Amino acid sequence: MAPAASRLRAGAGLRALLRRALVQYLRLLRLYPVLTKATTSGILSALGNFLAQMIEKKREKENCSQKLDVSGPLRYAIYGFFFTGPLNHFFYLFMEHWIPPEVPLAGVKRLLLDRLLFAPAFLLLFFLIMNFLEGRETAAFAVQIRRSFWPALCMNWRVWTPVQFININYVPLQFRVLFANLVSLFWYIYLASLGK
Repeated sequence: MAPAASRLRAGAGLRALLRRALVQYLRLLRLYPVLTKATTSGILSALGNFLAQMIEKKREKENCSQKLDVSGPLRYAIYGFFFTGPLNHFFYLFMEHWIPPEVPLAGVKRLLLDRLLFAPAFLLLFFLIMNFLEGRETAAFAVQIRRSFWPALCMNWRVWTPVQFININYVPLQFRVLFANLVSLFWYIYLASLGK
């Protein structure tokens, strides 16, 4: 009986901890929206790259004691903090003001703006910044774009179109970056696999 009671107390403690973390996150989101979204984006982007490395190691059946490339998560953290979080924050605000919900077909118009303009530009920026952070030459960037941009954009449209439809139309504005960040965990795993 004691182990069951102990597990119940541990579960209640975890729920209380998660509740306090959520309250704190909401407070920071209200007080410092851009910084909070940038930090969240940086952390989740780094985590996505870390998970991509773990999956890649497992797939290649490498020696599990081999060290991870810490520069990968660092690059993704930089990209998430300085680009993903702030750009998404301001893009969602821009969409909210430029195409208000009461405009006819607002959801479709926002989705088209996101998918046809923002997604290609954001993906191009991703490849450019990663090329720079990896210290590669311009020629390597051109090769990467020719090799990976179109497949990545097509995959982006397949994966992100339904996600962004939900995000733009049903997720409250203050949570859109977080929602996209959570999906981005898996997206960055895919993008990191293209860099190999």
